Amino acid sequence: MTVYTNEKNSNLNVAQVSQNMGVDESLIPKMPEDRTVGPINYMFMWLGDGVNLGNMTLGSSLIVAGIATLNIFQTFAAAIIAIGIISTVFALNDRLGYKTGIPYVVQLRMSFGLKGCVVSSLLRGIPAIVWYGFQSWIGGTALNEIVKIVSGGAFDNIFVCFVILQAVQIILSLYGFHAIKWVESVISTVIMLALLYVFVLLLTSHSAVIMEKWVYAQGTWGLPFFAFIMMFMGNYAAIFLSAADYSRELKSGISNGKRSFLYFLPILMAYGFVLCIGAMLASATGISNPVKAFAIVINNSYITFLVSAFIVMGAIAVNMVANIIPPTYVITLITKVKYKVAVTISGFLALCACPWVLVQDSSAEGLGTFILIYSAFLGPIVSILLIEYYVLRKQKIDITELYKQVGQFSGYNPCAIIAMLIGAGAAFLKVELAWIIGFVVAGISYMFLMKYAYKDSRFKKGTIFE
Repeated sequence: MTVYTNEKNSNLNVAQVSQNMGVDESLIPKMPEDRTVGPINYMFMWLGDGVNLGNMTLGSSLIVAGIATLNIFQTFAAAIIAIGIISTVFALNDRLGYKTGIPYVVQLRMSFGLKGCVVSSLLRGIPAIVWYGFQSWIGGTALNEIVKIVSGGAFDNIFVCFVILQAVQIILSLYGFHAIKWVESVISTVIMLALLYVFVLLLTSHSAVIMEKWVYAQGTWGLPFFAFIMMFMGNYAAIFLSAADYSRELKSGISNGKRSFLYFLPILMAYGFVLCIGAMLASATGISNPVKAFAIVINNSYITFLVSAFIVMGAIAVNMVANIIPPTYVITLITKVKYKVAVTISGFLALCACPWVLVQDSSAEGLGTFILIYSAFLGPIVSILLIEYYVLRKQKIDITELYKQVGQFSGYNPCAIIAMLIGAGAAFLKVELAWIIGFVVAGISYMFLMKYAYKDSRFKKGTIFE
């Protein structure tokens, strides 16, 4: 049986096949009647994902030793270019998941095979675990500020707060997208209002130093400008790589163009605003850690309490969207454990990621380097997936074959593995432009390898090179 569409009966058959193959129910295709996320909630989801302290730290990283590497105009020009590319790639890569309801880890089998997808899925899961821990530590730092205020300074232990927050997130994530939908809608609205207050406060109280150190800075339109675009995209590279994990939850009947808009608008609003505040905070205080900078700028215990509460909620919001579901699916795929067990494992792994190292003032630049390095691998993977689906298969794929342990996609596809390594190798030649170099080189390499190498490969079945 070949399944090319998202029709109800076809998906039902796929679900039956996948269950017979021992796949956890969280990985079977989502049927239209099981999708609960509407367009508005979907936009709030990406708004909540963008409004977080990790992105704010990237904004603050623009200020190095009191000098801005990019001024305000260069910063937003880079941001708009990056968001346009992100939205386009998002809408292209989410289409298979939206049409068929399959998750990213199953989509990978189309190019890499059942065994080959283990490595490529880990390259998505590991950065998510690191970001999960990073966001939780930021949230734990803010939670510690709250407890200090409430206890009158008697309690001061960030690590304990970090563990408590992690436990809360594990419990919330047990409910999957049912929890994400309402958490994101509430939290993203509250946080945007809170940050608007901070934005006004910075303008009224610290405008002179912000103008001097960031707005009127000379900056550059050279390599650092393009490196920031790549860093910006690298920050989203892991998310739009696993676009199918999100689009499979979105209600059916939404055109490709409209889905692209559902990404572009909230990312532009949230990311642009948060980057701006991060750069303003760093300019005003000289501190890269946003939580510590907030405590200096807002020297009022009541306001600090409220802002810290919003930071905690922001950490939960971004983790539930970007950093919990993808590694959970990876763990479920590799270990065969149930979804709730995999969610719990993801939470414990994030505890072991040593996120306190990444939030130090001396580590702000290191965070950017980390993004550029792992995006060197993620650019090639998303390029291979897009070439496979749009060029080689003309948007036609036998979904049931993806769930068979012995079939067309069993084993691994050497063309995909080699192309990914070639793309990543090329990306490391100029790490500041890692994503785009890896994306282009891997895509070209994959086309040539699929056409000329491994003549009898079963992965060519159903492609233009069959």
